[in-house]
Order: sequence, then structure tokens, then C-alpha cells
Amino acid sequence: MSRKKKASLLLTALLSVFLVAGCGGGDKQSGEKSNAKEQIIRYNVCAEPETLDPAKATGLPEGTILAQMFDGLTRYNNKQEITPALAESWTISDDGLNYTFKLRDAKWNNGDPVTANDFVYSWLRALDPNTASEYAYQLFYIKGAEEFNSGKGSKEQVAVKAVDEKTLQVTLAAPAPQFLGLTAFQTLYPINPKVDQASPKWTTEVDKYVSNGPFKIVSWEHNQKIVMEKNPTYWDTNSVKLDKLEIYLIENTDTGFTMFQSGQIDIQDQVPVQEMASLKDSKDLKISPDVSVYFYRFNVTKKPMDNPKVRKALTLAIDRQSIVENVTKQGQKPAFAFVPFGFTDADGKDFRQNGGDFFKEDVTEAKKLLAEAGYPEGKGFPKLTLTYNNDQTHQKVAEAIQAMWKKNLGIDITLENVEWQIKLNKEDTLDFELVRAGWSPDYLDPMSFVDMFVTNGGNNDTGWGNKEYDALVKQANATGDPKVRMEAMHKAEKILMEELPVMPIFFYTNPNLIKPNLKDVIVPSFGLYADFKTAYVE
Repeated sequence: MSRKKKASLLLTALLSVFLVAGCGGGDKQSGEKSNAKEQIIRYNVCAEPETLDPAKATGLPEGTILAQMFDGLTRYNNKQEITPALAESWTISDDGLNYTFKLRDAKWNNGDPVTANDFVYSWLRALDPNTASEYAYQLFYIKGAEEFNSGKGSKEQVAVKAVDEKTLQVTLAAPAPQFLGLTAFQTLYPINPKVDQASPKWTTEVDKYVSNGPFKIVSWEHNQKIVMEKNPTYWDTNSVKLDKLEIYLIENTDTGFTMFQSGQIDIQDQVPVQEMASLKDSKDLKISPDVSVYFYRFNVTKKPMDNPKVRKALTLAIDRQSIVENVTKQGQKPAFAFVPFGFTDADGKDFRQNGGDFFKEDVTEAKKLLAEAGYPEGKGFPKLTLTYNNDQTHQKVAEAIQAMWKKNLGIDITLENVEWQIKLNKEDTLDFELVRAGWSPDYLDPMSFVDMFVTNGGNNDTGWGNKEYDALVKQANATGDPKVRMEAMHKAEKILMEELPVMPIFFYTNPNLIKPNLKDVIVPSFGLYADFKTAYVE
């Protein structure tokens, strides 16, 4: 999932989660209601959402907002375990192809029952080419889904069926151990068919917005604030302790920091880099693991980015250790590969440890490659623009890299900062030369990083494609053998790092500003910024 922020520490477990708990909270039972006068949390997600349509959302800000309002078939708990949500149970056939989900009695916040047909409708809507969902490929594991999305098949051939109102049956094209985790992901959330058909623009109109999760939206002041209230029709409403959740959309993290310091907000998922030193011993700063990667995309359809030697020269000519030590200062780890640490390989070891580094920084080699590309000492190299979304961290990283490229290669780069939605649109339309990006996994598997770069993939956004790479992704997705599957992904990543349509910079950590009296706020190491389903104020 596309990120605004966040780099992974070396994890020995599959993944970890940071469950925020302040002083004196150890004896509090999970189901106990706090005695605080106001059960309100004010949270800055640091961006105006591009969309609140589950089928069209791609960024972490959007996904985090949607997760407060929706449940899928499953939901991750505070241990990052898949737990029943709208599905109270499920069975998987021995061959790993057939999934049968039994739905619980749940309702939409307008009182309509949630049915199996709601999932059928919603998944087919996400797959429909007319919807233009960039994440439609997350449903391609279903038999007939990719064919429908590409126009080579019909929706009737997609193997998802409502057996009855409470039974959903899904047949996969090949075994996919990551599929169950995907049922907790936003693209696979159900929407209410009656609402969608009656009001096609319901996702932009608060009074018509219908959801099924812990909270319901009650107001949306664009670029300022979204207000949610506890959803009384939610199937697990007794677990929801907050009466109100105010989500602020303040993109300037310095402004957000000032609001936090003055008590106007209670939690912000980003920390201005210049404040890290002063916050070192503060109880308000929590830094948790994050299995995500910070990188730059190259638009390989534009010169000179179409030349692999140029891309490699730029990649080798920066000092990542200096960036994480002197610029970001949040414990990040330099990235010399794309898939972060934190995923279990077929042998039980870490996928990144097994794969190792794919390149090393070498200014001499970078100069040589740039000269071979026709730009000795940077002479004749066109002035390129590096685009990043508004944020002090992104700006400082960009300025550091700009200086490194000038010093080491003799080339000039112009910096362009834009709003989050504009950046996403530039990526989608390839209206950039270099662009800052980040990626967090959508489920607990390296494939969430690898399948992004298949040719013409919805989240590829580089113009790059490679038939051998595509074949390896297909091979990995067509087998139930973990060894074969993981080896195919290792080989695919090797191709990606040889051709470098992207330039990895560092693996994230997750720094948060959070008031100590906030309890049971789940800050996952992947997928979301935060989950407030069980949160409360002490």
C-alpha cells in the first residue's frame, strides 16, 4: 500500500505489532469501559484522502480511515493474527483452492443486513474494468477474476458465489496462502449494493455514506477533519469504547506537532525530523517496527530514465547510512534491496536475510556508468525534477540526495513538493521524472512487494515491464510449494534490482506522537497507520 511515510527493523518473528499502552494500564481488562469523561480521540493522519471508495483507495491514509468504518471477512487483531470479522468461520479445502465463509448476523449502519451477495457485488465491482481499481489485482487469485478484469472473460466466470445469504464460496485459480490475509484488506471490503446503485457518488457524500465497521462518518471538512462516531449497528459494538473519533487531515507535520503540543490532537502518525532529538526521552514518542520501504520511482518512459545505466548510477551515488543517521534520525535501516526484513522464507529464516543485498554504494562505479550513458562528469545531463509529497522528512531526504548527486555525479535536480492527492495522480499518469514513494505490505507475505511491478500493474507506476519477471510472479502464484514460491520471488526481486525502475533508500520505522493516556491503540507494523476499534482514553 502506498505510504506517506514510514523502515523496518530486523525482525526475528514474522511481524510484530506495537500495542500502545501508557503507564498504569497493565491491569485494565480489554472489555472494560474507561471512566474518562470523554471517550474521544483526535488523530492526525496527515493527508486529505484521495478517495473513501474501498475499491479505489491505494494509500495508507485512505486505508487507515476506511479501516475505522469497515470490516471485511476477517480483521487483524493486536497480535497481527487474522481473526473472524464479518465471517464468523471458514473452511479451506485440502487442495487450498476452495474457501467457504459463513457470515455472522451483521448490519450496515443503515440497518440493512450484510449478506454474501454484498461481497459478490463488491468484488465484481472492484474487478470491473470500468471501476479502474488499481488494486483489482489483489482479487486475481480468484478463478476467472483476471480474465474479467482484462476483458478476456465475463463476470459470470468469476468464481465467487453466494450460496445463500450467509454463505460465500470462493474458488481460487491456484493455492494462495496469502488470500485469507487479503480478506481483511480494503479492496475486499463489502459495500452496500442498494446504496451504490441508488447513489453512485455515495463515497463522496457524508449523508449517503454507508459502512459496516466500528465507526460511522458524520462529517467531512475537506483538508481539515473527518468526524466519526461509534456505530451502534456494528456486530462487535461492545468492543468499541470510543464515542467519537476525530481524524485530522493536516498535511503539514510541523503544524500537527504544534497541535499535539498544545493538546489539540492526541496522536499523530508522523514526527518532524527536527523534533526527534528533543523527544528522545519523551513518553509521547513511540517508535515501533515497520516492514515497509522508502524509495524513489524512475519514470522509465522518459529520457534519460529509460537507460538502466543512468538509473544504476543514481542508485549507487548516494549515502544511505548518512541519510538515516543525519537526516531522518528514526532508527531506519539502509535499503539495498526492495523487500524489507520481517517476512519468513520457506526455510523459516528471514526472506531479506536469505536474499541479501543486491547492490552497494560506489561513487566511482556510478561515475563510470553515467559516462557510459553519455554524460561524463554529468555533462549534458538534463535537469530532472524530483517530486515528493508535502512533508519535512521527504523534503530533507530529497535535499540530501540532491546534494549527493550534485557532488558525486555533477548533475542538477529540481525539487517539487505537491499535495498527497496530486502526487498519487502524477504517479498514476506517469506525469513525473523521479518521484518519492513508499510501500507497506497489504498482507504478511513478500508477494505484496513483488507483484506490484508486473507489466502494466495497477500500482507499478514506473512504465517498466519485464516478461521474465512477470513469468516468475505467475510461477509463484501458481504453486502451493513454499520453496518453489519463495525462490521465484527471490529471482523476481533480483531482476527488479538489476534493472532498477525503483531506487530503494531505507526500510522504515514507525515513529508516533501519542498521549500516554490513550490505551489499546493498535499501531501495526504493516497495512495501517493505526486501528482504533478497541482504543479508549484513560
